[in-house]
Amino acid sequence: MTDKVDYRATLNLPDTPFPMRGDLPKREPGWVKQWEDQGLYKKLRDVRHGKPKFILHDGPPYANGSIHIGHAVNKILKDMIVKARQLKGLDAQYIPGWDCHGLPIENAIEKLHGRNLPRDEMQAKSRAFATEQIAGQMADFKRLGVLGQWDNPYKTMNFVNEAAEIRAFKRVMERGFVYRGLKPVYWCFDCGSSLAEFEIEYQDKKSSTLDVGFECAEPEKLAAAFGLPKLDQAAYAVIWTTTAWTIPANQALNLNPELEYALVQTERGLLVLAAVLVEKCMERFKLTGKVLATTVGKNLGLINFKHPLYDVDAGYKRLSPVYLADYATAEDGTGIVHSAPAYGVDDFNSCISHGMKYDDILNPVQGNGAYAADFPLFGGLNIWKAVPVVLEALKNANRLFATQDITHSYPHCWRHKTPVIYRAAAQWFVRMDEGTGIFTKDKAPQTLRQMALAAIDDTSFYPENGRTRLRDMIANRPDWCISRQRSWGVPLPFLLDVDSGEPHPRTPEIIDLAADVVEKGGIEAWSKLSTAEILQRIGDKTNAAQWSKSTDILEVWFDSGTTHTTVLKTSHPGAGHESGPEADLYLEGHDQHRGWFHSSLLTACAMYGRAPYLGLLTHGFTVDGQGRKMSKSVGNVVAPQQVSEKMGAEIIRLWCAATDYSGDLGIDDKILARVVDTYRRIRNTLKFLLANVSDFDPKKDAVPLDQMLEIDRYALSRAAELQAEILAHYEVYEFHPVVAKLQVYCSEDLGAFYLDVLKDRLYTTAPKSLARRSAQTALYQITQAMLRWMAPFLSFTAEEAWQVIGSSESIFMETYVNLGQPDAALLAKWADIRNVRDIVNKKIEEKRAAGQIGSSLQANVFISSDNRQLFDEMNSLGDDLKFVLITSKVDLKHVEGSGLVVDVTPSRDEKCERCWHYRDDVGIDAAHPTLCGRCTSNLYGQGETRKVA
Repeated sequence: MTDKVDYRATLNLPDTPFPMRGDLPKREPGWVKQWEDQGLYKKLRDVRHGKPKFILHDGPPYANGSIHIGHAVNKILKDMIVKARQLKGLDAQYIPGWDCHGLPIENAIEKLHGRNLPRDEMQAKSRAFATEQIAGQMADFKRLGVLGQWDNPYKTMNFVNEAAEIRAFKRVMERGFVYRGLKPVYWCFDCGSSLAEFEIEYQDKKSSTLDVGFECAEPEKLAAAFGLPKLDQAAYAVIWTTTAWTIPANQALNLNPELEYALVQTERGLLVLAAVLVEKCMERFKLTGKVLATTVGKNLGLINFKHPLYDVDAGYKRLSPVYLADYATAEDGTGIVHSAPAYGVDDFNSCISHGMKYDDILNPVQGNGAYAADFPLFGGLNIWKAVPVVLEALKNANRLFATQDITHSYPHCWRHKTPVIYRAAAQWFVRMDEGTGIFTKDKAPQTLRQMALAAIDDTSFYPENGRTRLRDMIANRPDWCISRQRSWGVPLPFLLDVDSGEPHPRTPEIIDLAADVVEKGGIEAWSKLSTAEILQRIGDKTNAAQWSKSTDILEVWFDSGTTHTTVLKTSHPGAGHESGPEADLYLEGHDQHRGWFHSSLLTACAMYGRAPYLGLLTHGFTVDGQGRKMSKSVGNVVAPQQVSEKMGAEIIRLWCAATDYSGDLGIDDKILARVVDTYRRIRNTLKFLLANVSDFDPKKDAVPLDQMLEIDRYALSRAAELQAEILAHYEVYEFHPVVAKLQVYCSEDLGAFYLDVLKDRLYTTAPKSLARRSAQTALYQITQAMLRWMAPFLSFTAEEAWQVIGSSESIFMETYVNLGQPDAALLAKWADIRNVRDIVNKKIEEKRAAGQIGSSLQANVFISSDNRQLFDEMNSLGDDLKFVLITSKVDLKHVEGSGLVVDVTPSRDEKCERCWHYRDDVGIDAAHPTLCGRCTSNLYGQGETRKVA
């Protein structure tokens, strides 16, 4: 008696060291270490040396605190884009960077060590703190699979970058854009410094409105303006404001020259009000009134009124003249605006244009938010706490006509989330429009606003709506206040005349000296230089006491805003394009239209007359699954470190790629669970592909395209079609359509069709047969292509699979596979066949549900069609049609007028033990009674011949 043959052992079953389970949290750190140990980024640069460059310039995060999920999104998006361009064959460089100066660092130091630290100590501690923070953030970014020049990132606090920034400032000055002036600028009491437009956000604030009366000091003139012979009562111009704290600093009143004003008789005197607002005002004041006369605003110009506290304290015995201004309107209030020129841009401009001197402007509010100690009535009070005190003083003086609490939108510091004010201070500005700058050498041919708006037209935006947003901001922004009153930052290296405030006549030399000193010893070295030492070094023998060394620093947006030059042209030569815009792309959150995109545009236009980038890409913010902002108090914060430890950084990367980043990106446990499912499907497909080419050597075993079976040629054509779509998406920085199409491809094109059809041929035909090698040739090329498609976002998995099938050190050294042009006719033919297959599968499912058959191989299928083209397409497959339908037998007929008819019946033939097909030749070989004829031939004869599938 002979032993039973184990026919399972005769099958070509798949085999691969690529595991089913990703085990990502354990495996990923090994890849991070391997990439670092082997110097992969440097090798990628060597591989692409001399190729066209692609430069994505990194917008630097602050070196402060642990990274959050928003940081992860930002860095992963950048990494995916760079890797996609690398695989395209470009020299796609990525120099990660950090913003190291400025208030966030100083705030952190003050929390740790207290306020009012000496300048030298603040600078030393800030540098050490930033260094420590960078190390922690860098480790987390690497853990996310981000490739870059981690061994030499850029830091705005590096001496070379600090010095280059000073030189960049000098260039902006030479082009005629820099001036010093007294102007109201946003001021944050918590920062103790001015703020730029970029640093402002609007939040609701509760304020007290007040209607205040200013008694007329020239009643005869007022009577004449209204065409009256005289006034029988005291007259008051009534203003309305939401900033009670500015009333003590009032110096003028503003009326609209074209607006009609009424003189209204009331029980509290004669009131000057906008005519259209009289009724509302009377209701608000709880008074009854009669209009005695009207006149237009221009007739009231320069009439003087008394400060509302004129009779309360000698410090307020001053007059407020009427200045005519278009910004006084009748939309609300009283139609009259009170003017405190130190605390409002319009007020300031109006007063200056009417001849008020800078030295005459009252500015009692100190940098800490309190009135000066010697300020009458309110000295030493914080302005917010002074509001009820001001209201009480006005009420006691009988000048308060109405007050009520409102909630309104108000500017806040985007760091401290506290209200800010406009406050006049001597600051350094970059001019947006026509005007004179200091030490102009070669004046720019256009204004900065004109150049910036033109540059926006030359820039590509992703998404396109970013163009309008940035254009509106540039079109309407004021001059850029670039000075800050802090310690940790790049100095504005000026010596100022102690009497006039004018800069030293040899300022350009002083700036050059500062840059040289800083390049050798950092900003600390410049801080330690005395005025006398500076003068000595430039050979100026004038008395040092005549000059005051400026302690202002450049605002931090100037730091990051000049990295197109300080980094791409200076600290990292070759990391940018040598001519034209330095970078191909800047990528940040959509808030950076007012931040880094904005400041970079202004500095580059000021220096070079163009933008520093060819394109701008913005992404949304991270929110939870319900669209809510991440908040510790709500408990919906998703930390990238925790997700990496639990699920793997690959899951964060896939989530990021699969989400439409043009809007907000939702993330929570349920969303991540769905991403994990997607990852498993892709990984399972990859495992199948790798397992079925484990014995395939492309150099020896590859089948030429013209000799491959038709379905294999179709599979390659479908892959080529998909690749064209994927690369088109990558070209415009789109990833979520790629993930969606890859999912469908894995599940539908491969899993549900091609791989399903191939199993019989891969497992049962002779190992080296043309039929099997044809299938493996297609699978090998598809695997090679698919690894490259997914490598930008599934970097760890692609690299892991590459070690199984690749020939080079890393998948990222490769370029996209040349799959040729899709065969449109072949794709159309097989689309028809797949549609018929879907109908057949549905019929088989019905029989299976009824219990008439088990697997599809037990089915015999009858198909009739009156569509000649469809019949010919199916008939061209011959006997291989049954392999495409995964049935044991197919009977195909062309019957006119039948439509498409599909009928399924159970096979009455025996089942082959090896291939599981039901065939009438099972047992034809007495030596192998349980095998069908084709399995006998495949094992012991010449082997079956496959023509199509």
